Parts: sequence; structure tokens; C-alpha cells
Amino acid sequence: MTAPARPSTPDIAAVKAYLLDLQDRICAMLEAEEGGASFRTDEWTRAEGGGGRSRVLENGTVIEKGGVLFSHVHITQMPASATVHRPELAGCRAQALGVSLVIHPRNPYAPTSHANVRLFVAEREGQEPIWWFGGGFDLTPYYGNEDDCVHWHTVAKDLCAPFGDKVYQDYKRWCDTYFFLKHRNEPRGVGGLFYDDLNEWGADQCFAFMRAVGDGYIRAYQPILARRKNTPYGEREREFLLHRRGRYVEFNLVYDRGTLFGLQSGGRTESILMSLPNQVSWRYDWQPEAGTPEAELCEKYLVGRDWVSLS
Repeated sequence: MTAPARPSTPDIAAVKAYLLDLQDRICAMLEAEEGGASFRTDEWTRAEGGGGRSRVLENGTVIEKGGVLFSHVHITQMPASATVHRPELAGCRAQALGVSLVIHPRNPYAPTSHANVRLFVAEREGQEPIWWFGGGFDLTPYYGNEDDCVHWHTVAKDLCAPFGDKVYQDYKRWCDTYFFLKHRNEPRGVGGLFYDDLNEWGADQCFAFMRAVGDGYIRAYQPILARRKNTPYGEREREFLLHRRGRYVEFNLVYDRGTLFGLQSGGRTESILMSLPNQVSWRYDWQPEAGTPEAELCEKYLVGRDWVSLS
């Protein structure tokens, strides 16, 4: 029988149960919006220990590519991507469990969404475990819509409110800073929440915040997808969608900590790269024409605005 978790450390079994249920609920919400196609389920294990459950939906009417991944893996030695900011973890063994997802709708007026919630527990013989929670969610529109951005950030602010007056502003700012393409000098989207290394509130409160973020993603994204999935569009909008998806791919392959951690820790490549869209394009030095909706995206939306103040 597994010994009960100490009060000072998270209850891994409870976190795992929540994450599996969250994956189920997110997939159910997305399938309801899709109205036909279902997620393919792929269960896998790792030789080093642990495994996961990948769910992928491709070529749907609404969702062109969507992946919702649960994983709970055991790591014998923390990879460089984890120890560069936390050198005290070098040589530790660890457990990492979480849900991560990226949804790429087919319609250019329906934004891409990303979310993840995770727990790391690092251990060394004779020492107390080092644990922390991390995650968040962010939105990447291709054609801007103020109502969508205000709704997204209002949900984010409301879920943060019980945890402190500054939590939303701090984690919004961190999101704006993290999801930024330095080589393009532009944000990936309109932000949301991002947090990492969270343990100062204690295990129970940190786990409660994980649940608030995971449940908040569903409340934030479902109404936006429902409103935009049937918006009429043409070849022009579709070409711009594929062009802007290139920025998304660049961030995931160059900067994303989760991608680097997964690959460096010997993770399952198909699951790690499930966030990449099936179709994308790069056009050499292409710039949108002034005064067009395509130009408005960069001028009005990709600027780190205070969206909640517009509500």
C-alpha cells in the first residue's frame, strides 16, 4: 500500500486523478464543438518509467489539428533544460505529470489555444523532495476580435482572484514575456496566464490553483470556439492563417521549455510534437498591406494590452 503523502508535499495520486479527468472533460468539450470527428486515443509507456495518454484529432470540420496529452513520467536524471534555471536539481531523479494541449482550428477567425498544467517532484536520497507546479493558458488569434480577448482575460483574472490581488497581473505579465519571439520582436498571441516554480502557497493551495487554471481553460475557450468556428472566410484568410501559424511553430521549436524538456528527457517524440499543425507556410519577407485586417492583428492585438480594462 502506498504511504499517504506528507502534508508538505503534493498528493501525487490526487493530482493524477484530476489531470486524467481534466483531459476527459477538455476532449468532450472539443468533440461537442466538432460535432462529428473524435479524438484518437494512444496510450504509451516509457522504458525509464511511467507513460501517458495522447489524444489527437486531425482533419475535423472545426479542428484541423488538436492534441490533448496526459503524461506521468519518471526521470532518472533531470535534463539540462530543467537545471539551467534550477542548478540544485542536477543529478536528481524526478516525476513529472501534467496535461498539455494545443488546438488549431480550421477557420482563420477561430484562434489557436494552448494550455498546460503540471507538477514536478524532484528527489535526492536523504533530502526532502523539491516540488513545484506550473502551467497556464494563452490565445493566438489570426484575425483579432476584442470580445474574444476580453472574455479570455476576464476568465483568467477571475480565476486568479481568490489567490491574491496581484496574481493575475503577475502571471499575465509573465505570459506576455514568456510567449515572445525574440527573433521576430513580437508576441506569439494575446497572452493569458503563465506561471512556474509555484510552491510558496503550500501543496493544497498550489494544487487548488492548478485546478482553477485547468477548469478555467474550458470556460475561456469554449465560447470563443463556438462563436468563430462557422465564420465565413476565403482563400485570403486561409493563406494568412497558414503564414501566422509559422510563428507558432517557430516558438515551439526554438523557445518552448516543455518541448525542450520532453526531447532532452527522452520523451515520446510523437506526443511532444503533436502541437505542430498539419499545414503551415513561410513566405519570404511577407508583410501585410497597410489598413487591412491582417495588418490590424500586429498593430492592435500583438502589443501586450490590458484587455480586462476594456470590459
